[in-house]
Parts: sequence; structure tokens; C-alpha cells
Amino acid sequence: MLRLAAYLFLAAGALFVIARTAARFSARSVRSDVIERISEEATQGILMDNNPTSVATFGNGCFWCTEAVFESIPGVLSVTSGYSGGAIANPTYREVCNGMTGHAEVIQVKYDPSQITYTDLLRAFWQSHDPTTPNRQGNDVGDQYRSVVFFHDQPQKKLAEFFKQELNSSNAFGAAVVTEIAPFQEFYAAETGHQDYFVKNKSKGYCRMLIQPKLEKFKKVFRKDSR
Repeated sequence: MLRLAAYLFLAAGALFVIARTAARFSARSVRSDVIERISEEATQGILMDNNPTSVATFGNGCFWCTEAVFESIPGVLSVTSGYSGGAIANPTYREVCNGMTGHAEVIQVKYDPSQITYTDLLRAFWQSHDPTTPNRQGNDVGDQYRSVVFFHDQPQKKLAEFFKQELNSSNAFGAAVVTEIAPFQEFYAAETGHQDYFVKNKSKGYCRMLIQPKLEKFKKVFRKDSR
């Protein structure tokens, strides 16, 4: 009887995990479809993406992860990890992590507008992190991990605001999108050891257990050629 009870308990637990995983994949699929739809509307006339700027600045969690994600996108020329949105010049990683400066960990993306649009980059931005958790991404907690778009001009601002509004209107994430949309002011490149972190450290546990799975998941949902 005890063995049967234990078996039933384990079976119930397994079914719960399977159901929860299936629900997560289903929600992710629906969310991806919503983001695709918003991207199409932005591109097809609601907000024409004639943006001449070839630089984008995003904060969407630890830059070790986000750098790897955006480097995988065709049309992206370079990705530099760094800091923006703070109160002092030339902050160090330690100062930012200690919450002393108000900076966010960001990536500065240089891209070829003839190959990829800012709309596509916004789609990648929202598909690669959770924009509903203020000052947190997973186990990383602090205002340096906040979700933020630093726009370089008015077209970027309008597109980011349009995406955020539509994501909230459709309840795509099941909670309010709290992404900050703020004017770009200054970017400070992070120390050399933080640049191309995933490429240089693929064998490390953090890269194998966190960055690699996130990158693989992103590649599955980011379908640039699906439109």
C-alpha cells in the first residue's frame, strides 16, 4: 500500500510538471504570435519603420545573455555590453552591481538597416526576456537588470511605445509590461572581460546551464523570415 501511494504521488508530481511545462510552451507560442502580429502592423503602415538610425540600445537582463542572443541575429553587425541610464560617468561593473550608480546593464547593437529593421530588433527584445518583472530577470535582482529601451530618435520611441501598448492591450505576457522607454543619453562600454562573454566561455557552467538554453529557445521563436 505504501509503495502504491508513493507511486501515485510520484506519478501525480510528474503529471503536474508535464502540464505546467505544456502550459508554458503554449503561452510562449501565443506570446510569440502576438509579437509577430504587432511587428507586422508596425511594419505595414501603422508605424512605418523608415528609421535611419543604425544603433539600438536595450536593457533586458544580464548582458552576458542578451549579448549572445543579439549576436545570433542576421543583420546585426556588432553587440557591445555596457551601461546606460545612470548618474555618473564611466561606472565600473562592481559599482553598477552594487546599485550605486542607477545604470542598467545594456547592449548597444549596431545593425545594417538594409538587412534588419528596428522593428525586428524590438521583436527580439521582447521575445528574449520577461518585461513584466520590475528590476528583475530570473535570479538576477536589482535595478541594473530592469527592462528598458533607450531610444535614439523619435521613430524608435514611437515604435517602442506602440509595441508596449499593444502587448499590454493583448495581455500577451499575462501581466503588465513595465519596460521603461527613455531617451538615450550616454553609453559606457563594460570591461573587456564582459565582452563576447558567451563566445569566450562556452564551457563554463553559467554559459552551459543558462545562456546556451536561452539562446536555443530564442532561435526557435525568433523567425525573422516568417513574415
